[in-house]
Amino acid sequence: MRAAVHDRYGPPSVVTISEVCRPRPGRGEVLVQVKAASVHPGDYFVMTGEPYVARLAFGLRRPRRGIRGMDCAGVVTEVGRDVAGFRVGDEVFGWAGAGALAEFVCVSASNLAAIPATVSMAAAAATPTSGMTALQALRDVAKVRAGLTVLVVGASGGVGSFAVQLATAMGAEVTGVCSTGNLELVRSLGANRVIDYTVEDFTRAGERYDVILDNVEAQPRAAVRRALTPTGTLIPNSGRGGRWLGPIGRIVAARVLSVGTRQRLAPFLSLGKRADLLALAELLASGQVKPVVAASFPLEEAAEALRLVGSGHSRGKVVVTP
Repeated sequence: MRAAVHDRYGPPSVVTISEVCRPRPGRGEVLVQVKAASVHPGDYFVMTGEPYVARLAFGLRRPRRGIRGMDCAGVVTEVGRDVAGFRVGDEVFGWAGAGALAEFVCVSASNLAAIPATVSMAAAAATPTSGMTALQALRDVAKVRAGLTVLVVGASGGVGSFAVQLATAMGAEVTGVCSTGNLELVRSLGANRVIDYTVEDFTRAGERYDVILDNVEAQPRAAVRRALTPTGTLIPNSGRGGRWLGPIGRIVAARVLSVGTRQRLAPFLSLGKRADLLALAELLASGQVKPVVAASFPLEEAAEALRLVGSGHSRGKVVVTP
């Protein structure tokens, strides 16, 4: 089968399209013929090998798994032992962790859900990691409910576009921050108000919010806290940080800064949970959430898809179609 492979860490140019052996599903796994895979910033970070601390998990000198691609949607073509609930021909989506930038990928059955009939393969592939990140940040960390005010910074991005829709569905009053070219998109996602960061600095506008989900972290944290209510929750979620420790230093600093104040600084790491994947499937089926797929690349251009996501300026989700 064809796959986008990198056998060393580096920029997108290290990725090549190669013929590799088709994987076989193990116990509890299914083999999925990939129809669409979305590219996440995490794929880019692992490809580059930065932050260096991540190499403890992914391989010190070279990647243990040389095929990126966290999320996928496709058709079940083979079922491993002890798998219940899926059979050959089922259309499924979920997170593979790695390996989805290929024609086939083995995925744990516990990481998959059926694609709703009204949802495209591309939209389904765009959902798992970014959708779960937004859902867990708003529902579990910030406890968003009707009547709260929520500010989403980076509202037109992968996580941000889900967060605007989810916060709206939760009954919150939502304000999105994005660039001029994305104002109408963010309004269409349900935002009550949209701030163009090229003309207005939300940290100086005088408005205060119960929850701020900051997917960009371009402003100093002290400035962002000025836009937070006295008991509000700030969730920094850009994943940015130094070359060695990545966001770990920022997470520790946020915890320290939370001491002695009623404001909550709550960086977090999202976790893949099938219950949340099923919840997102219901939201997709009902039309309350519609993934923004702004760019689609063939497998041959997977490196370009990774480059676009790594730039930090991609709109919505970027999808690769083998």
